[in-house]
Amino acid sequence: MNSPIRLITACFLFVVFIIFSCKKETSQTLSSLDEQQANLAASESNAEAEGVFNGVFDDAMGVNADVGIGGTGLFMRNVAGNYGMSGVDARINPAPTCLNVTIVTSGNTAAPFPVTITLDFGGGCSCADGHVRKGKIIVKYSARLLHPNANANIQFQDFSIDSIQIDNGTSYSITNTGTQYKLQFTIDINAKLSKSNGNYTEWHSHKVITRTDGSTTITPLDDVMQIEGTASGKVKKDDLVVAWKAEITDPFIKRFTCRWISKGIIKVSRENLSANSQWVGVLDYGNGNCDNRATLTLNGVTYQITLH
Repeated sequence: MNSPIRLITACFLFVVFIIFSCKKETSQTLSSLDEQQANLAASESNAEAEGVFNGVFDDAMGVNADVGIGGTGLFMRNVAGNYGMSGVDARINPAPTCLNVTIVTSGNTAAPFPVTITLDFGGGCSCADGHVRKGKIIVKYSARLLHPNANANIQFQDFSIDSIQIDNGTSYSITNTGTQYKLQFTIDINAKLSKSNGNYTEWHSHKVITRTDGSTTITPLDDVMQIEGTASGKVKKDDLVVAWKAEITDPFIKRFTCRWISKGIIKVSRENLSANSQWVGVLDYGNGNCDNRATLTLNGVTYQITLH
């Protein structure tokens, strides 16, 4: 009769012990050097994930005007400063010949949606932005993304960009949450990005992207997008493992003519760290120039960050 009671008591004490141990572990005070390394790793991993998936957004929007806006990402016209080019180049730069694009519709000409588009980069495809992509990005559109309530679900199949492997279980959704008069998208991503040396980033992101300029023309080249939202995750860098959180405090500014975020501020901190701690990092994307540079200010010291 006493055995079940003893078992329940033992289980209860074990759970209490685990909870107490976890709280102690996650609330520990780190040394200054550890705090510095933790925030650098968190800020760099968040910025890297942000860059990778912003590029996927541009590609999903840019395949053609039937499903998106057309002419963005790998499908865009190059302009001054884009993809590291110098001077002005108004030539149309189509998607690389090593990229195979497959479009599957419903089969009904009058109602073609849902439409599934597969971007197949094969075993290695050097693209105009200087990155090498492999594998597939598969996008399923419920309707043209410029229409309110339309959505796209994106899956990855053995996809990588340079040394970054995107886990096949990654989920990425784009939903048009705007109106007839305001173009706006809500983006939710749950991803894992891995590297061959064992380092990885777990990334959970919720963002709202709103077009603030360029609505009066049909070209996407003058569109200005404002990005707001939060992210959280975990990064493993060598022997360091850090759980972190981030919040955009000054909206990001992103243009389709530039593959990097050109302006905006995001605060990144170790999970459970006090909001007023000197170890909260402030990542500043700059004053609007199209470049791959950002600055991280941490405990009064500024570091240069190179964007992916």
